Amino acid sequence: MGEAYQPRPPGRLKRYFIRYSLRVVLGAYLRVRVENAELVPARETLLVNFSHPNWVDPLVILAHWPDRRRVFIFGPRERDMRVGGRNRLIRWSGMAVPFKPSARDLIDTTKRAMSALRLGTLVVAGEGRLSDEEGAIVPLEEGPAYLALRAQVPIVPLAVIGTRWLRFGKRVTLRFGPAIETQGRRADRGNVAAVTAEVTRAMESLLEGVEGEPPPGPFGRWLTDVFNERPWLEE
Repeated sequence: MGEAYQPRPPGRLKRYFIRYSLRVVLGAYLRVRVENAELVPARETLLVNFSHPNWVDPLVILAHWPDRRRVFIFGPRERDMRVGGRNRLIRWSGMAVPFKPSARDLIDTTKRAMSALRLGTLVVAGEGRLSDEEGAIVPLEEGPAYLALRAQVPIVPLAVIGTRWLRFGKRVTLRFGPAIETQGRRADRGNVAAVTAEVTRAMESLLEGVEGEPPPGPFGRWLTDVFNERPWLEE
C-alpha cells in the first residue's frame, strides 16, 4: 500500500467533485435519504460506526454525507494500494485509510487511523466484515471503541439500510443515532468493552424493525455481489 502511505485529505474542489460525482452515479440506480443528520456533532473530528451489508455502503456514505467536513473511510483491507485500477483510484481520492490484514501491522494501522482522526471524521465498519441480514449486525469488534477513546472523539452510530440487495430504484436510508461520548475515559480494556457495548445497543436500536427483502433479478444479484466477499457462506 506504499509503506509511507498516510491519509492526505483532498482539497475542497477535489472533495466536492468526488462526492457529487458519486451522488450522480449512485443516483442513477438508487434513491438515498438521510435521517437524523442533526444528531451528528458539529465538531470536525468524529468516529462513525456504520452497519455494512454491502460493498457499496462506503460510497453511499461519502456521496450523501450531510455536511462539508473531511471524511475518511477506514479500508479497504489491502496489502498494496498501488496494485489494481480500483486500488489506485481509491488511493488517488485521498479519502481512504487502507490497512494490511496481518496482525503484525496493527501498530501501523492504528497510526494511520489516528492520523485521519486528527484531520477529520473517520467512518468505520465496526463489524469487521459484511453483515448477512438487513436488520442485524455482526458482533462488533473493539477497534472503533479503542480508536475513539485514544483520540477522545465521539462515536456516531450509523445504520445503512437497504443495500443488502441492490435493485433499480431501491430506497436506501442512512440513519444516524445520538453520539456516544468518550471524553475523559481512558482507552483501557474496561472502557473499550463498555463503549463497544454502548455502540452495539445503539446500532441494534437503529435497525429495530428493519426486515430483509428477497433477492432481485440476475443483474441486481450480480451488482450486489460484484465486490462482496462472503467466504463463510461458501463453507
